[in-house]
Amino acid sequence: MATRVLIPLYPGFEEMEAIILIDVLRRGNVEVVSASPTKEPVIASRNTIHLADRILSEIDPNHFDAIVLPGGLNGTKNLMASQEIKTFLHSFHSAKKQIGAICAAPAVLRTFNILTGEDPYTAFPSTEDLAKGAGGKYTGKRIESFHHIHTSVGPGSAFEFALYLLELWEGKEVMQKVKQGLQLRKED
Repeated sequence: MATRVLIPLYPGFEEMEAIILIDVLRRGNVEVVSASPTKEPVIASRNTIHLADRILSEIDPNHFDAIVLPGGLNGTKNLMASQEIKTFLHSFHSAKKQIGAICAAPAVLRTFNILTGEDPYTAFPSTEDLAKGAGGKYTGKRIESFHHIHTSVGPGSAFEFALYLLELWEGKEVMQKVKQGLQLRKED
């Protein structure tokens, strides 16, 4: 059975992060559902327009194995203001389901006490003040995993993060096949 992943698209989300995550995971036969707060098109951080697969209010978190939050400064602020996202994250966290966040979005996890105390995480370096005073310990790594929570630094790490999650959820063989098809630059 393929992993089922929810990716919320809130106004101001970072296009590269969301679309790369959706695309790479779907290439690996992960069932990805994007969801937004309304039926209206969502305007992303660079003013591109997107339609989500579903409306968030129609989503039952029990039908998903993971949730991954794209960043983007305004998108993150909108996620942080969403009671629905808070409820979803607490549902996933209490069930020890997989949670991912990239760029500014780890601030959402810190704000909603998903990351607390000395829990290691990474994020876009200048987003520390978004959740000022909240828990978690910033490591600065490109990808950081702590139990069932996975974080990454930003748009430049979106392919790495998507492939990392794909391997975690669907195995190395699936990840390698998808990676080969992407024609990414070979490591030196």
